Amino acid sequence: MEERVYVFVVGSAGSGKTYFTKSFSDWLDLKKIDVFTVNLDPGADYLPYSADVDVREWFTLEEIMSKYDVGPNGAQIIAADLISTKVNEIIDEIDYNDPTFVIFDTPGQMELFTLRASSEILVSSLGRRNCIMVYLYDPVVSKTPSGFLSLVFMASSAVFKLEIPYVPVLSKADLLPEHDLEKIIEWSTNQEKLYEEISSVKGLSLELFHVLREAGLFQPLIPVSSTKMFGFEDVYDAIQEIFYSGEDLESLY
Repeated sequence: MEERVYVFVVGSAGSGKTYFTKSFSDWLDLKKIDVFTVNLDPGADYLPYSADVDVREWFTLEEIMSKYDVGPNGAQIIAADLISTKVNEIIDEIDYNDPTFVIFDTPGQMELFTLRASSEILVSSLGRRNCIMVYLYDPVVSKTPSGFLSLVFMASSAVFKLEIPYVPVLSKADLLPEHDLEKIIEWSTNQEKLYEEISSVKGLSLELFHVLREAGLFQPLIPVSSTKMFGFEDVYDAIQEIFYSGEDLESLY
């Protein structure tokens, strides 16, 4: 029996996590790979996919604000912590359906997931060796050297906190002009080129670059479009490479 893969979609607010979840799950479904989706964002106003498990069935931000007499920010923090109380129920639903792929759509503000104890509890309960993070790079932020470097740092901080492998993805790649897309991809594959871009900037950016490079935290970005449906084959292949040494899940059916 093949191992189950748990994919956590992480990224800054507006990076496209929800639509990536929808499009990647649709792509896997077309490939006849059994996929299960979990929405971990109690503040989501609308989901373009039908979540198999949705934390909003247990609590919403509005309900938390009313019950605990807090504002939106306080409700987000409480909600992030409440997820840990539902871990066993989430796992029971997953086990009952027995999918091959489970995709977790994490809250809009990534720190509500990556920095709270609930993420550690969930990852540990699922089995860390079967978990992977897909980190979405915002295309607008990625267009400048300092912005790109900051996203590498944010992705690295999530890796350190969750202690799981990750696949770096440039989301909404179809929105970028070709020259910007090529430039960003080159920065992710050729650190010397990025160094040339930031070498004129003294201080923290240059020091941060050296730390990230020495730690081996630069990885080639995979450009993806959730609207034009490209790049998912590459994401799938990257996950296979980590978990199955290239064995195609389709061959298991």
